[in-house]
Formats: sequence, structure tokens, C-alpha cells
Amino acid sequence: MAEKRITVARESDSGLNTHFNVPGQGVLTRGQLADRIEAGRETGYHVQRLPDGRRIPRSNPNGSESDNLG
Repeated sequence: MAEKRITVARESDSGLNTHFNVPGQGVLTRGQLADRIEAGRETGYHVQRLPDGRRIPRSNPNGSESDNLG
């Protein structure tokens, strides 16, 4: 069975993904999703930490663009 995908629900004017549709959880903020990924509750994703401290959810590389966030 295919894993349900996380999709972008909202982004800022600059294009930063700010909210995500998470199957079974509804719409989560970027920070909430980062917390879930770091806790191991979302597979297939990792968190990138920017120098300014922001945490950015990212899809794990797998050679496919169809399941990328954003």
C-alpha cells in the first residue's frame, strides 16, 4: 500500500512553505511538522536547519520529483 503524502497547504509571499496537509493530522505549521519528523512520526522526510534557526521539512531524496514538498 502506498504511503499517503504530505502536501503543502500554504506558503508565504516569498515562497516558504508555512503549512502542510498531513494525512490523519490535518493542517500543521512548519514547526509542528518539523517536530513530528524529528520525533520519527513521519517517514520519508527530514528537517533542514537554517543558520537563522528555522527548521525546514524536506522530502528524503529518492530520485522522484512527484513526492517532493513544495
